[in-house]
Amino acid sequence: MPLIPEEPQIHESVPGPRATPAAGRTAPTPRPVPGPGPRPAPPRGAPASSARPGKPGPAAPSRGPVPVPPAQRTGSPQPPVTTTGTAAGAQLQLIPAPAGGAIDAADEAVDLLLDSGRAPGEILVLTTGENHPWASHELSFGEASYWAQHDAADDVFYADAGAERVTERPVVVVAANGDDHEVTARALPAAMARAGALLIVCGDPERINAVLGANA
Repeated sequence: MPLIPEEPQIHESVPGPRATPAAGRTAPTPRPVPGPGPRPAPPRGAPASSARPGKPGPAAPSRGPVPVPPAQRTGSPQPPVTTTGTAAGAQLQLIPAPAGGAIDAADEAVDLLLDSGRAPGEILVLTTGENHPWASHELSFGEASYWAQHDAADDVFYADAGAERVTERPVVVVAANGDDHEVTARALPAAMARAGALLIVCGDPERINAVLGANA
């Protein structure tokens, strides 16, 4: 099921569940990434945004500037977000990104989901290559502590796409940051099975569409 990719406006963000926009930069207008599901309206008189729940312990180290895609630099008009349904009934969205920028694109998608009202505990982020910096940081304290956070399901969780212990969440974001096509081919169907409402895949559109077409 080939998709018409959406090139998002990617801005700098700090990895991990407590990501916030870089100081002095104006956040772009969010795209309709969040997909299906109710969006709680803020109570009357409440500020437009509120602080997100933070992850205990030190934050993951910064990965540096986020690469800006050519479409954003040229100011060309962006096509509307295109979604399709998976076998499980979840919506599927594709965010084009090179392997080296897939984690940054996934972080941007998580920011938009949280800004649009998704609870942190509803989101699972999977990587097909190197671990997300947050996952590497938390694993440095031991697997018991790391998986306890997964089981608590009260914050965004980051894991390797091949980890069998991760369970279903309403939203799954896949960063296709690996160069192994076979790993990606195994990861995407597994991610589809874990996505209750929305699956977002960040990576090379040609490779991802090839995998999705083979599994259609």
